[in-house]
Amino acid sequence: MVIRRVVAPRIDFSALRRELELPTQFPVAAQREADESAATPPGPAADRTDIPFVTIDPASSRDLDQAMCLSRRPGGGYRVRYAIADVAAHVRPDGALAAETWRRGQTIYLPDGNIPLHPTTLSEGAASLLPDVERAAVLWTIDLDADGATVSVDLERARVRSRAKLDYVGVQADADAGRLAEPIALLPELGKLLIDRGLDRGAINLPLPEQDVEPDDGGWRLVLRAPSPMEDYNAQISLLTGMAAADLMLAGRVGLLRTMPTPKPEAVQGLRVAATGLGIEWPDGASVGQVLATIDPAQPRAAAFLDHAAELLRGSGYTAFDGEPPADPRHGGVAAAYAHVTAPLRRLADRYATEVCLALHAGTEVPQWARAALPRLPAVMSSTDRTASAATRAAVELTEAVLLRDRVGESFEVAVLDVDRPPAPAAQGATGPGRSARRPGGTVALDEPPVRARCEGELPLGERVRVRLVTADPVARKVLFARD
Repeated sequence: MVIRRVVAPRIDFSALRRELELPTQFPVAAQREADESAATPPGPAADRTDIPFVTIDPASSRDLDQAMCLSRRPGGGYRVRYAIADVAAHVRPDGALAAETWRRGQTIYLPDGNIPLHPTTLSEGAASLLPDVERAAVLWTIDLDADGATVSVDLERARVRSRAKLDYVGVQADADAGRLAEPIALLPELGKLLIDRGLDRGAINLPLPEQDVEPDDGGWRLVLRAPSPMEDYNAQISLLTGMAAADLMLAGRVGLLRTMPTPKPEAVQGLRVAATGLGIEWPDGASVGQVLATIDPAQPRAAAFLDHAAELLRGSGYTAFDGEPPADPRHGGVAAAYAHVTAPLRRLADRYATEVCLALHAGTEVPQWARAALPRLPAVMSSTDRTASAATRAAVELTEAVLLRDRVGESFEVAVLDVDRPPAPAAQGATGPGRSARRPGGTVALDEPPVRARCEGELPLGERVRVRLVTADPVARKVLFARD
């Protein structure tokens, strides 16, 4: 079977910016502060420019938050040196730029350009860990034993110089060919070890491919992109650092955690039932994460199982504390206490959590500007998380509708990812005046373009079926199929 490559004409995403009330330009005073900071490098810090850091990011990225250098420790184990852009060195706590970052909360990404948390003179310039230039950083040095357990953590402000800007595709190719750059040559070995440790403690990682909208020959196309192994390994270094930060803050009894409830036993049991129905093997004693690690999302039944598993990872948020730590400080997906500290160019919370960690590690008072901000951050981050998710979802839905608008009436083969749950007994038949029963259906996935949309009709979960496209409306950003 030949699957044709589908490209949409140029799509105008500006309506999404207006709908979501996303900011356009920075206020004059905030932009001036950023420009002045960019022209005046931060003051003295420990000189760590001899460490051969490299960054790993998407090829087009210039807002580079993290740089790493991995090495072996004498006698066994690993040393992780992770440099994070020192954004607080560039942003006055009481200035116009700080106030604007509170309004924005985080960088919002759209296919035709992002809405940055900081002006690009900082986020893609003076504060970004670009190669071959000195930059201010917060340097985490985390020593691990041969089993990957943390044995010590050091933290300091430092001057660093990245040696290279690497991208995920190139790094994966180098890993496959056995020619990884020396600073990250240990990343596959260490990444696998940290993943295994996470699975052993009950961590849950969903290997779900993401829908992305990317430019193509003057138009746009929708792609389904699964993370490469090297992306997963890279993410483990960030998780390791976030767990170290959480431990520091819990010990110091002040901080900001990224939290999520641990999946309830009845939810896990429901997933076990779904696994049985879909023919997914669940060995005795295996955790949710260990089962998911064996799943191939390209298979329809496996993809449907992953869709069910996503229900376990709900309710994430931020928890601030000053004094008594929270009763449950853990993040259910990480299966440990965890904090966001590794993306301060793109997330507001990271700047403040990092300042708390620096003070606690040094045994000094947490700066009042950072301490006073903690209780306000969860609401700001939750609100802007919703905006970021809405922007991503709306861009994909608009692209799906544009790609399919001229194909209404055509028949397609799709995989059934989810089917409607039966209504609660009390609600069955309750379709009185002004109410209508929803037609049975579920969520289906088309191969090319990789569209996920609602389909009406009786659907067999985890199977492939023929459906007909009945709606593709770019204005409403709606795609609807019906069972043939």
